[in-house]
Amino acid sequence: MAAQTPRQRLHAQINSKTLVVAPGVYDGLTGRLAANAGFDVAYMTGAGTSIRKGYPDYGLLTMTEMVDNASDITAIDGLAVIADADTGYGNELNMTRTVHEYERAGVAAIHIEDQGFPKRCGHLDDKEIIPLEDYIAKIRAAVAARTDPDFQIIARTDSRAVMGLEEAIRRANASLEAGADIAFVEAPQTPDEVRAVPKAVKGPCLFNLVYGGKTPAFELAEIEAMGFALAILPDVLLRSVMMTCEGILEPLKGNGTLPDQSKGMVVREMFERMGSADWDVIRTAYAEPKAEAAE
Repeated sequence: MAAQTPRQRLHAQINSKTLVVAPGVYDGLTGRLAANAGFDVAYMTGAGTSIRKGYPDYGLLTMTEMVDNASDITAIDGLAVIADADTGYGNELNMTRTVHEYERAGVAAIHIEDQGFPKRCGHLDDKEIIPLEDYIAKIRAAVAARTDPDFQIIARTDSRAVMGLEEAIRRANASLEAGADIAFVEAPQTPDEVRAVPKAVKGPCLFNLVYGGKTPAFELAEIEAMGFALAILPDVLLRSVMMTCEGILEPLKGNGTLPDQSKGMVVREMFERMGSADWDVIRTAYAEPKAEAAE
């Protein structure tokens, strides 16, 4: 029997009773580190992708920039990548091309939201929500555009912040009825609202754990017990990386203080984390064998 592809494996995991945990990654480095730590699913955060290029998460990146970044992460063997696809970058025509490009890049699942464009981070204020019928048309287009049935469509609604939880639940269920595989109700604002989502939504649900965001934080065991199928952690690495860098750069600029060289890894160890041992084998594998010296 052929081994499962990352898409097939993720599809099966979502339909199991075990919570799928996807740490947020934003480039090949963080994707590789997640895989090294034993994760076989990772989430390409849109906010992290924007910040990686020096921008806030204000819908400033194009679809092709997002797909290019996803391609760096899907190149890591065995890693199933769930990727932010924002609003689909336009109408049903754009949505169709978006699915084609993400699918071609090897992504396992994308989420599509019901904000206007340019969108804003789901945990910021002043979001614009498009009419439900327009959103459902894009979900239908996304479902029709995929060529691999294991490529999953996650329907994200940001309507809680503007229209309330009842409307968000209505939109989530309408998206599932239109063919989406997973529902993503963004930013429920109280513990009771969080608990209500997997009870009221008629399909697998995603929980978005954002530190300091609008949604109360829960432990992963609690998220699983509530009935969520998938938890993404977009900023679990990004915030630590940014704080660490600032903690090094500020004293370096201020008074020339170098970081403590007695701690951490050396350059060789950094390369090892990126698979240098495998590349070292290739370095000599194809050379002509050296002739034995004459006795």
